[in-house]
Amino acid sequence: MTNADNIRRSDTTKKYQNSIAVLSLCGIGAYLALWYLFDLGHEACVLTTTGRLIPVATLPSQDQAIFSLTLGHLPLLVVLALGGLPLIGEIILKLFRRDFGADSLAGLAIITAVILNEYLAGSLVVLMLSSGAALENYAVRKASSVLEELAKRMPSVAHRKSANEFIEIAIEQIVIGDNLLVFPHEICPVDGTVLEGSGTMDESYLTGEPYLMSKTLGSGVMSGAINGNSALTIRADKLPIDSRYAKIMEVMRSSEQYRPSIRRLGDQLGAFYTPLAIMMALTAWLISGDVMRFLAVLVVATPCPLLIGIPVAIISSISLAARREIIIKNPVVLETIGTCRTAIFDKTGTLTYGRPSLTALVPGKNQDKDRVLALIASLERYSKHPLAAAIIKAAEKNGLKIFKVTNIAELPGKGLTGNVEGEQIRITSRKHFTDANPADAKELPPLTGGLECVALINERYAATLQFRDEVRADSSSFINHLQPQHLFERMLLVSGDRESEVRYLAEQVGITQVYFSQSPEQKLEIVRKETQLAKTIFLGDGINDAPSLTAATIGIAFGQNSDITGEAADAVIMDSSLLKVDELFHIGARMRKIALQSAIGGMALSFIGMAWAGLGYLSPVAGAVTQEIIDALAVLNALRAAVPPKSLSDY
Repeated sequence: MTNADNIRRSDTTKKYQNSIAVLSLCGIGAYLALWYLFDLGHEACVLTTTGRLIPVATLPSQDQAIFSLTLGHLPLLVVLALGGLPLIGEIILKLFRRDFGADSLAGLAIITAVILNEYLAGSLVVLMLSSGAALENYAVRKASSVLEELAKRMPSVAHRKSANEFIEIAIEQIVIGDNLLVFPHEICPVDGTVLEGSGTMDESYLTGEPYLMSKTLGSGVMSGAINGNSALTIRADKLPIDSRYAKIMEVMRSSEQYRPSIRRLGDQLGAFYTPLAIMMALTAWLISGDVMRFLAVLVVATPCPLLIGIPVAIISSISLAARREIIIKNPVVLETIGTCRTAIFDKTGTLTYGRPSLTALVPGKNQDKDRVLALIASLERYSKHPLAAAIIKAAEKNGLKIFKVTNIAELPGKGLTGNVEGEQIRITSRKHFTDANPADAKELPPLTGGLECVALINERYAATLQFRDEVRADSSSFINHLQPQHLFERMLLVSGDRESEVRYLAEQVGITQVYFSQSPEQKLEIVRKETQLAKTIFLGDGINDAPSLTAATIGIAFGQNSDITGEAADAVIMDSSLLKVDELFHIGARMRKIALQSAIGGMALSFIGMAWAGLGYLSPVAGAVTQEIIDALAVLNALRAAVPPKSLSDY
């Protein structure tokens, strides 16, 4: 069965459970209405075809039984048949799988109520059980398949050169060696090589490289990358099914198959509550010899503080998180985030902003640093190069004057030139500079990590500008507070970026265990191994992070840049802030605390009610009413989770 089939089946089940909750409420309401109409608080009567009310007690005993089992209890029988039987079937299947959850008590109570003709008590249990499931369904936002979203993102057609024109073909028709046209802002359909044109491509979600990558004649391109403002003609070097994006889909499919299963909080508490409640019910029956006491104890024991109180706390916390721009896609994240002990971080866009910043300007001999930067920034205002914005930002930060520029030219592979304040300025690469001026190569500073460009004034070396991915201002403080405040034992940095970039960031933020140049397959393997050792949190923002987000105990996606990443994650931080991640930790811890208060407090009251029922002071129906009062108290406490506290962060 495919993942899409599982989702459709899950959606059908949720709709059915919601319908059972409504049916149960209507059935019990109809029963009470019939009771009022035919009993009127006095002697039970039946309406004849002539319009007369005849006391049921005057009818033959056989007719009295028929009345009791038909008209009088018809709504309850409908509830038990349409609602109770399927629920019992689901519980029996769970028992065969050795899943002794808290709802098994409710199933036993329904069966016992039907055997003893206590239809109202049985219907109330169906209502409690189905309403808990409906609340849980409400807490889970409907999400489509990650694999479907991955497939939708790729273009279905490509533009192949035929004679002197480009024709539209299905992507499956691409063969190696085809010349393809990639329009501006279009997604590249295959891995290939640029034959004509120049521009940039955004590969950050595929590789972890934080910058727009320049593309010119001979440059390699990857399927799934987003083209910039210029059209490019490329040669297909691989078939679509063998290209990078298809490989990521394969890894994603593998990670979904091995997604870690997490035992829910209600099941953990129900593991000891269920056998204890059954033991109390059996003891009451054996000591008294009254099977009604067995049923009454079971009805009171129906674990609604677990089935209702915990979902209400989850829903309330999801609401609070949404107001803080944190989207909870899987409620389990709130139950388990406080138990995770290993944090695994992607680099680009997670601990960094995913944009270059000018980290150093190394001037040549007799060159004024500020004047060189001002001249370069003046020229870069007219460039579409990925590093231009970083240079302009640095000049503005230093309060430098921007000059008028003339004779601007930017040739592919040759760099940017122009006249500024009577000086001819050229911005080029280290390679082009050393190829053209091998004798002057000794003037350049040593190579460092990150990106760089070389500036010339009047064709003489003036400066080297060095760039790195800009580190988030709060990355270091966030990392350093995880161990003392949230009990994390290990922090890992796993990135597809180069070693120099990854190690530089690790030193900045205080992470000692690093993995660099990692493909999505390698990232996935690291996350799987770590998740086998301890519960993990993975934070990432790229398409190449989607498999790891799925494989971790909890996957947290950063920002709105990738629908694919959001689909794979358990939670999405909408404004890409580490502060919001810390708030998620606190919302989860607070939810767990309030849910435990509701569940354990409700179970304690239920044990008191079970004791009274065991002693014969509560009938099955009275037990159901008692349980509803306990439920109301548990729900009122659980609703506190929606109220924001004074602070949601501790760093």
